[in-house]
Amino acid sequence: MKNLLYKPFGLIAGVAGGLVAGWAFKQVWRLSTGDDDAPDATDADKGWGEILTAAALQGAIFAIVKAAIDRGGAAGVRRLSGGSGRR
Repeated sequence: MKNLLYKPFGLIAGVAGGLVAGWAFKQVWRLSTGDDDAPDATDADKGWGEILTAAALQGAIFAIVKAAIDRGGAAGVRRLSGGSGRR
């Protein structure tokens, strides 16, 4: 039953989380490099180091946002369904 309750929330939260993570990555990239956009993997004007750094940073930010949303959503569903508090 809890999974059924979480599915619609999880879908909406996932989309919102992707938007938030994309925005957060752009802000971090802009602050750390001064560039408005991160390099594309096929950008011939950028070196391996910059491209791989951008990819690693983007992946880390997306993973953190996803984990926070999943954890918060699961805790919210537990509270709403009468489950125990923190785990």
